[in-house]
Amino acid sequence: MLLEGIFPAITTPFYPDGRLYFRKLEHNVDRYSRTPVAGMAVLGSTGEAVMLGDEETRDVLRTARSAGAASKVLLAGIGRESLSETLRLAEFAADQRYDAVLVRTPHFYGPQMQQAAMLTYYRTLADNSPLPVVLYSIPKFTHYDLPVAVVAELAQHPNIIGIKDSSGSVERIAALVAATRNAPRRNVEVTPVFTAVTARMLEESMLAQAALVPLTTIGGETLSAAIPAPAQPSLKTRTKDVGFQVLSGSAETILPSLEAGASGAVLALAACLPQTCQEVYWAWKDNDLVLAAEKQQRILAASSLVAGKYGIAGIKHACDLNGYYGGRPRLPLLPLDAAAQEEIAQALVTLRN
Repeated sequence: MLLEGIFPAITTPFYPDGRLYFRKLEHNVDRYSRTPVAGMAVLGSTGEAVMLGDEETRDVLRTARSAGAASKVLLAGIGRESLSETLRLAEFAADQRYDAVLVRTPHFYGPQMQQAAMLTYYRTLADNSPLPVVLYSIPKFTHYDLPVAVVAELAQHPNIIGIKDSSGSVERIAALVAATRNAPRRNVEVTPVFTAVTARMLEESMLAQAALVPLTTIGGETLSAAIPAPAQPSLKTRTKDVGFQVLSGSAETILPSLEAGASGAVLALAACLPQTCQEVYWAWKDNDLVLAAEKQQRILAASSLVAGKYGIAGIKHACDLNGYYGGRPRLPLLPLDAAAQEEIAQALVTLRN
């Protein structure tokens, strides 16, 4: 699976009483599907995945998949402390036709989560997962930074295709790119313009061709009937050679991360400002580094304030200001007060779609 471009780390909408708000989730995913982003990460940290029970997790994954455009790559956040529970969710995500699973580092038993434990956890997961695995290191919340040496070893596994690194360190992104440069390369299916081809795209492109063939009834009367011919994909594809794919998790370092070798970014800020984040990637892709630097500079203050200072509640309020449903986070996370809401509103004045 090709992991290039910008991926919003989408929020999970709740009613004020804390129940899941599925209609708003459908609205958000449908609207992201109409933007130029490459795909979406469902139930990452921004999606408050740790706040959901197992059945709620399945309901959110199912709803997001049904609302998402087939052309958008869908990453399912399924990380659990238990390997067996993570594998159960991987199987469910595969049944729902997700493209890859995003698996954060187990961390509750911190002192025991040494290199051997991480290698065993991820290798066993990758051996048994029906979907490609994307590692997820977010030390801000887990207080564990997946070592570069461990990532380099895991990158040798054929079913571990990349990492989302949310350290915010460009130096670490560069180190990850360098350490995984010799990882096995694979051919991935892409469109003629080198965008990702998802499993759902292939399914939707299958044509049920019908042919008229004579059928003879028991009474001897001959009739014609339409018998579907074997389905053939109508989507034109080609292949692209890719290695281990490194994704940044920091909106404040999109451009320098791309310059350091990252293939894209999975961003909380893109949940509320997908177009604005996409513009940084576009300018870099067009090799207009002056414009890319301007676009990057444009979002620095908003990223630091919305995602950095105010976290999930800040991202959700920014969503409310830009045509997406944010609403309240789930307790124990608290909503913003009026002063914080106004601060975010001022920061987004020139950034809204």
